[in-house]
Amino acid sequence: MTTPVLEARGLVKRYGKVTALDHCDFDLRPGEILAVIGDNGAGKSTLIKALSGAVIPDGGEILLDGKPVAFTSPNDARAQGIETVYQTLAMSPALSIADNMFMGRELRMPGVMGKVFRKLDRKRMEEFSREKLAELGLMTIQNINQTVETLSGGQRQGVAVARAAAFGSRVVILDEPTAALGVKESRRVLELIQSVRSRGIPIILISHNMPHVFEVADRIHIHRLGKRLCVIDPKAHSMSDAVAYMTGAAVPEGHLEPA
Repeated sequence: MTTPVLEARGLVKRYGKVTALDHCDFDLRPGEILAVIGDNGAGKSTLIKALSGAVIPDGGEILLDGKPVAFTSPNDARAQGIETVYQTLAMSPALSIADNMFMGRELRMPGVMGKVFRKLDRKRMEEFSREKLAELGLMTIQNINQTVETLSGGQRQGVAVARAAAFGSRVVILDEPTAALGVKESRRVLELIQSVRSRGIPIILISHNMPHVFEVADRIHIHRLGKRLCVIDPKAHSMSDAVAYMTGAAVPEGHLEPA
């Protein structure tokens, strides 16, 4: 059995009397697109925040390549090669594409100019950004120095995905990447997701869009009442099955309804 790239065992997270994660398990296999679906309030966001370092669990453990890790911040997860694209994109509209690609990890000029005067190496950042956008086929963006606020919603999402793919050496987490996008732009983002996976980077896709989930996912993690209810194969189950499991209208074979 292949060791999961990223896994969680018995994660617990409580907010006062509310239990967001109730001994939750999770595993992401190498090179796969794993969709995470669940009803509102099921605990999906808390799970993803725990895996990306934004939330510290009260119990359980997270393993990366089979070794226990303890993330105390998103920077810890990023240092381990886990990049997250949140639904809000977390981009600065007034800054350029290149500046947004390197936000928080800007490159300095070599020598005294960089170390003492902290001058940015803009040429290197622009070349790297242009190269990463080209790798994912985002050549519709002509000027790497144009501000993000001049881009369409799909192009902004493309830049965010490119940033994650550029620095996410182990795992890329995408939170509702096609939300609020039109049909054409959603199609481009789905192609981007498959392009990232083709480079060997496993992806966690959180989405409410069932057609998109069933189109690109290799496996579907169904989250219910703070824990993993089951993992299904989209080729062996229908969208109706997934929705029924997710809402509690049906119980997957071999699984008991959580108390």
